[in-house]
Amino acid sequence: MAFAWKASGLTYNRYLAVAARVVRRSLKEQARLQAERRGEMDLRFAKWQNGKQGDNKNLATANASAMAEVAAQSH
Repeated sequence: MAFAWKASGLTYNRYLAVAARVVRRSLKEQARLQAERRGEMDLRFAKWQNGKQGDNKNLATANASAMAEVAAQSH
């Protein structure tokens, strides 16, 4: 039996992000604001080809683009 998040096409990291967002939204106002600030992400990555670094890209933006591309291919 597959896990529900796997069967729905989510990665484990994406599943954790969704679960964390649900928990943060269920908190009272003050605790929710503090938790949302901790949950912000500003990660960047760069692909390397032939020993040269490519452009730095925002991980959240690149992940959203990749998820949209996968969703478009599956339909």
